[in-house]
Amino acid sequence: MTEQTPSIGSYDYIIIGAGSAGCVLANRLTASGRHKVLLLEAGGRDSNPWIHVPIGYSRLFKDKNVNWMYQTEPEPELGGRQIFQPRGKVLGGSSSINGLVYIRGQKQDYDLWRQLGNTGWSYDDVLPYFRRAEDQQNGAGDYHGAGGPLAVSNQTEPHPLCDAFIAAGVESGLPYNPDFNGQSQEGIGYFQTTSRNGRRCSTARGYLKPAGKRANLRIETRAHATRILFDGKTATGVEFSQRGTVKRAEACGEVILSGGAINSPQLLELSGIGQSELLQSLDIPVICHAPMVGENLQDHIQVRMVLRCTQPITWNDQARSLFGRMKMGLRYALLRKGALTVSAGYAAAFFRSRDELELPDIQVHFLLFSGDKMGEALHPFSGFSASVCQLRPESRGSIHVTGSDPFAAPEIRANYLSAALDRQANVEGLRKLRAILNADALAPFLEAEVYPGNDVTDDEGLLAYCRNAASTVYHPTSTCAMGPETDADAVVAPDLRVHGVDRLRVVDGSIMPRLISGNTNAPIIMIGEKASDMILQAAPST
Repeated sequence: MTEQTPSIGSYDYIIIGAGSAGCVLANRLTASGRHKVLLLEAGGRDSNPWIHVPIGYSRLFKDKNVNWMYQTEPEPELGGRQIFQPRGKVLGGSSSINGLVYIRGQKQDYDLWRQLGNTGWSYDDVLPYFRRAEDQQNGAGDYHGAGGPLAVSNQTEPHPLCDAFIAAGVESGLPYNPDFNGQSQEGIGYFQTTSRNGRRCSTARGYLKPAGKRANLRIETRAHATRILFDGKTATGVEFSQRGTVKRAEACGEVILSGGAINSPQLLELSGIGQSELLQSLDIPVICHAPMVGENLQDHIQVRMVLRCTQPITWNDQARSLFGRMKMGLRYALLRKGALTVSAGYAAAFFRSRDELELPDIQVHFLLFSGDKMGEALHPFSGFSASVCQLRPESRGSIHVTGSDPFAAPEIRANYLSAALDRQANVEGLRKLRAILNADALAPFLEAEVYPGNDVTDDEGLLAYCRNAASTVYHPTSTCAMGPETDADAVVAPDLRVHGVDRLRVVDGSIMPRLISGNTNAPIIMIGEKASDMILQAAPST
């Protein structure tokens, strides 16, 4: 930066990233009218119509206009395959392109955060923020809120295949669970979704749109943050590139980084906060030695089973013909029902891969379609699928810059299945899922198991299938993990301030000290809600 770099002004708070947490912050920090806030988003407006149709996530999966399109490095335990890592690059971030599944995780996840030294992050501490965010279709209660910015709804209608899957789970010994976000997560039932009346409720729609006309909020899109500016060890602003022009903005209060588990550590390192030896080797001036920036990467993988259905009632069947697609579109337009309204998982199950476990360690996403890869062509037969997702993986990876170019993708090493427990849990999870799928309740619908196939039965064969077929469920976290100053693994404090510098916080999924037991969008929104209170409580009185 030089003195000639144009400034767009000074703000109380600069939020970098208009994703699941960033939009929450933009709304809450401007609500009183007392604080001037700048929100920077590297992507554009959420104007693509497929963003707002729930099934549109399949169309956006590899759309570089709204997606960072990241890839891991070759994964040693997955046969050297690179695993695609989509991340939202648009207002709403990944909440604008995700699968709309509303899951909070288990009570014990947050109690563990507290046990690790993170005061204020136990389940009892965070439940009010989940409730504050929520506009629950079923109404308010001990576990749910109504009237919040985030619409949470039931699936628009049941489906005979889902009903049969749920009955098969109950037949196999799982309890029926009408609310995975209530008293207990264990069991089988239908997912809830972040949608209402057949329309996606991203944080851009739920939080940012109502705040967008406030005079004290400035939203800049196509504004790619290139580095955080410092005076010594105090964050003073941000430099960004917008349509080819380098600009800057000053913060008289705080800079808040909400780029997500990939972009937040990347920008910290580009700004001189990270492993000193790495930064020096890349000619990046060191502001603060923070060895765990970009480390501790945790993610959920999934392994899909593909089944052939005896009846032409799957979405493979509907999507195969022009008439079927027209019928789907008409049903959506007139009734806001059908295939176009469904999340990336229609029904779900949470179970224990081993009986001696205290809590579920496996999540199942049950889908009424099948294909070789997400976002690609559906199979030409009547197909459905169900995937195993290990909830608490022990494998750890990393995300680091490879140079000083702010536009270059970072190096992502997830190290999936590198821990022995992860390999065991996925194999046992497949066994238990197979038992559910072969229960009598599903027999009228199950013609054959296509993948991995009934001939794959021993541990070695099932593990080989995991290595060949596993992919991410798109839940990267923990690369700027939260913990007290005495925690050598921590990057941010329990109030989310970055250790070792001043006036800089990280507010997104990267701060999770441990990955939660489920989909991550709802917890990241909760993080944004809680952080907004902490930031406002620390604001100087006027």
